[in-house]
Amino acid sequence: MNGLSGKKVVLTGTRRIEEMTKLVENFGGEAVIRSLQGRDVADPEHLRLELDKLLGTPWDWLIFTTGIGVEWLHRAARTADAEEAFFAKLRTTKVAARGYKTVKYLKSLDVQPMIRDDDGTTASLIQALETHGLEGASVLLQLFGDDAPDLVAALATRAGHVETVQPYAHVPPNPTDVESLLNEIQTATVDAVAFTSAQQVTYLVEFARRVNRWDGIAQRFNLGHPIAAAVGKVTAAALIDAGVEQVVVPAPERMGALIVALTNHFEIQRK
Repeated sequence: MNGLSGKKVVLTGTRRIEEMTKLVENFGGEAVIRSLQGRDVADPEHLRLELDKLLGTPWDWLIFTTGIGVEWLHRAARTADAEEAFFAKLRTTKVAARGYKTVKYLKSLDVQPMIRDDDGTTASLIQALETHGLEGASVLLQLFGDDAPDLVAALATRAGHVETVQPYAHVPPNPTDVESLLNEIQTATVDAVAFTSAQQVTYLVEFARRVNRWDGIAQRFNLGHPIAAAVGKVTAAALIDAGVEQVVVPAPERMGALIVALTNHFEIQRK
C-alpha cells in the first residue's frame, strides 16, 4: 500500500505546485491546494531606488536573506542597464546569505557568499557574521517582506552603520483559502498540512488568532489530526513558536523530501 493511500495532503505553497501535486498522487494521496503564500510584488520605481542604494554606496557587507530578493534586484539592474555594475558590486563586496535558496541564486550569478547560515535561521546568520569582524562595518541588509526588527537590532549593535533594502512586499493570501483550511484542520477532514515557508505559517497563525481559532487549530496539530509538516528548520520553528509541538521535518530541506517524510510517517503509523 502506498504511504499516502487514502490521505488528503494540503499544499500551502505556490512554487512547483504541479510537481508537488503529482508527487502526492504518486504516493497514493490526494493533494488539496490551499495557498497561504500570498504573492511577492515589487513596485518598479521603489525597486529602482533600492537598487541605487545598493550600487551607490561602498558597503563592507551585503547581506541577502531571500533568493527572490536577489532576483528582484538583479531584474532591476537589467532593466536599468546596470547589470555590469550590479555584478561588480556583488563580486567586490563581502556577501553573506541566509538560506539555501539565496545561496543558490547567488551562485547562479557566479557569486560565492563569504559566509552563510548553517540552518536557514537569523540566529545562525548572526553567529556566522560575528566571526568575521562586523565592528565599524557598513552593512546593507536585504529584508524579506517585513521589517525584521530582531535582525536589524542585532546588526546595529555590532556594525558601524546599517541600512536596509526591501525589494518586494508580500500581498496576503486569499482569506477564503485560509478560512477553508481552518475548517478542514478543525474538523480533521485533511490528514496533513505541508508548509514550505515560515511566511505561510505566519499568515495562518495571524488569521486564526484574529478570529480566535488558533488554540483549537494548534490542538488539532498536537493531536496529530492532521499532521503538520515543514520543509525545513525555519518553517518548523515558526510552527513550534506558535505552539505546535509535533512537526514532521525532512532531513534535506527540499519540497520533494517533505512529501517523502510524510509518506514515511503514515507508513510507520500503519505498522
